[in-house]
Amino acid sequence: MRILWISFIAVLVISFAILGWIGTQIYQEMPPIPDRVVTSDGKVVIDSGQIGRGQNVWQSMGGMELGSVWGHGSYVAPDWTAAWLHREAQLILDEWAKKEYDNPSFEKLTPEQQGALQGRLQEMMRRNTYSYSNNTLTIDPARARAFEDNVIHFGGMFHAGHVYYAIPRDTLPDHARQRDLCAFFFWTAWASATNRSGQNVSFTSNWPYEPLVGNKPTGETIVWTGVSIIMLLGGICAMVWWYASQSAQEEPVTIPSSDPLQTWAATPSQRATLKFFWVVTGLILAQILLGVVTAHYGVEGDGFYGFPLSKWLPYSVTRTWHVQMGLFWIATAWLAAGLFIGPLVHNQEPTGQRLGVNVLFGALLLVVVGSLAGEWLSIKNFLSDDVSFYLGHQGYEYVDLGRVWQLALFVGLLLWLFLVVRSIRPGLAQATEQKPLLVLFLIAAGAIGLFYGAGLTWGQHSHLSLVEYWRWWVVHLWVEGFFEVFATTVIAFIFTRLGLVRPRLAASAALLSATIYLSGGIIGTCHHLYWSGTPTVALAFGAVFSALEVVPLVLVAYAALEDLRLAKRTAWVARYRWPIYFFVSVAFWNMLGAGLFGFMINPPIALYYMQGLNTTPVHGHAALFGVYGMLGIGLMLVCLRVLMPNATWNEKVLRFAFWGMNGGLFAMCVFSLLPVGLMQTWASVDQGYWYARSQQFMNTPIMQTLRWLRVPGDTLFAAGALALVYFVLCLRSTPAALAKEK
Repeated sequence: MRILWISFIAVLVISFAILGWIGTQIYQEMPPIPDRVVTSDGKVVIDSGQIGRGQNVWQSMGGMELGSVWGHGSYVAPDWTAAWLHREAQLILDEWAKKEYDNPSFEKLTPEQQGALQGRLQEMMRRNTYSYSNNTLTIDPARARAFEDNVIHFGGMFHAGHVYYAIPRDTLPDHARQRDLCAFFFWTAWASATNRSGQNVSFTSNWPYEPLVGNKPTGETIVWTGVSIIMLLGGICAMVWWYASQSAQEEPVTIPSSDPLQTWAATPSQRATLKFFWVVTGLILAQILLGVVTAHYGVEGDGFYGFPLSKWLPYSVTRTWHVQMGLFWIATAWLAAGLFIGPLVHNQEPTGQRLGVNVLFGALLLVVVGSLAGEWLSIKNFLSDDVSFYLGHQGYEYVDLGRVWQLALFVGLLLWLFLVVRSIRPGLAQATEQKPLLVLFLIAAGAIGLFYGAGLTWGQHSHLSLVEYWRWWVVHLWVEGFFEVFATTVIAFIFTRLGLVRPRLAASAALLSATIYLSGGIIGTCHHLYWSGTPTVALAFGAVFSALEVVPLVLVAYAALEDLRLAKRTAWVARYRWPIYFFVSVAFWNMLGAGLFGFMINPPIALYYMQGLNTTPVHGHAALFGVYGMLGIGLMLVCLRVLMPNATWNEKVLRFAFWGMNGGLFAMCVFSLLPVGLMQTWASVDQGYWYARSQQFMNTPIMQTLRWLRVPGDTLFAAGALALVYFVLCLRSTPAALAKEK
């Protein structure tokens, strides 16, 4: 155990030191933001502060929930960086074709003529003409004329609307804000094609793929892909050998003759957690309904089977709410489980614990309602850009809620951490077998409470590269990292509390799993940052360590089979059969969604062509709902079983819920999202990234058919979720049990 603790601490210290150092490199080498953009003949194209204001406009209108920038965001509208870059290049080439060859279209020139103009374009676009001394970017007049044309095109798109991209009319009616927004789009495109000082690679490592301007994969992208694959294979080999070297024997454990928790009298604070689970079921239902609408906008654009729903709930709102509600209900289930476990540690609870739980519940409701309302007001232009950052929409996927609500949520998490610590502290004071497990539980709870604070490190006017660095601390480290440790520990504690596993053995297994996962997971955060204006060092470390993240997921079947074996040890464990089945499904989705689908897009050369395509939601849905959602449901069912030990469970309904959600999720990913994503990848490689996200490609008959194929999987999934909600709402304790609780 001592060696395990030393290894765990060493992984944390070394990994965060490296991740912090990478952050300093990003700060030093991120693309500069010009104060002004002028032409070589002195004309002002973008005035002082306009790019920063444009970033704020983009945030308040939904930001990453309406298209994407640098590949991060939603999937129906274009990637604005790629679309701007391609259209700008095409406009310049057409202008030169008309001037040089009296031909209005570059496409109609001979290959020799095209090669000459394209070479001139690449030299102009890739040359870095930014002046660090006066913070001014000087561009060719041809780029200025293309800029004005793009302002009309893209600005008009947000004013008149664009049905194929699910952009309603008057999304951005103010012309000044339209121009500011276009200035921001121009800057993201400029950084993606302009070489770093003294280097032959752009600020975004030549992303997106755009042959017209010479954007193609760098040598580093290909080399580090090879290294990542070697690391993956080497890690798998090492893990298999390690598993093979372990003894099949384990310490004998005496199984209780009956359920140790069946006679447990719920404490006041535990009964107070019941309303958390009612909210969980309500949010699940709302999230699924919003998911149906959001997915449908992808094929109808501005309506829902003919009804003009986008007038009141545009795509950017429904997608924001869909993502936020998913995070809210999963976090609520996990937090409630953490509060529920506290009294089980020491068979008692501190004075006033129930009051604290109720205060936390009220705070969470305030954050949920307030943030969702603020996001709608922001997207509907009822809030100014400044107010929107604090009360409306920050524009960054998964951290969309305004700063005030973000602060309130962080305070709520600190309150939750305080309540958890005070409830398990008596158990920590005792030198029992379960103490190591409690210490690990406390570390995981502390990380959940504190690491959300990384989302408070940026401000309204922070550089996008720095925002992305810290945002992924929240999305990857908080959600995918320490939630994973918390989950492993909680499941281990549940099995030890039921008397199925020895506490010391459970603690060792949980500690080893956490160490292995975090050894790749912390530095592996960088695989989200390849093309976000970051230097090559982020690509190198991200490629290597994100490959190592997959290694422990390859063998999660061992844990799943062990859980199933525990479920068959004695007859009374059948009471927990369905929670255990949900835990088993977590292992399956960890392997498929986080492992296979995750590695599919993680290597640099794969992500170069795939980032922001529908291969991303394949991984996102399978990992977020498949792993963390299924685990949240499993934890909820365990708590409900202990809270209402004598309640009758409708096994048929729960069985349908389990298979409906898992089967529907699988069908949604494999029969629709994955084929769409692979077809987009082909289009990206064949013609350029802009084309894979374009209306021309996405509205071809085969792509529309594949998108409609989401309906069977989505329907089955929604039916399973409805069955789960029905099951929970119909649960009732017997009169005798209720009297006992009182």
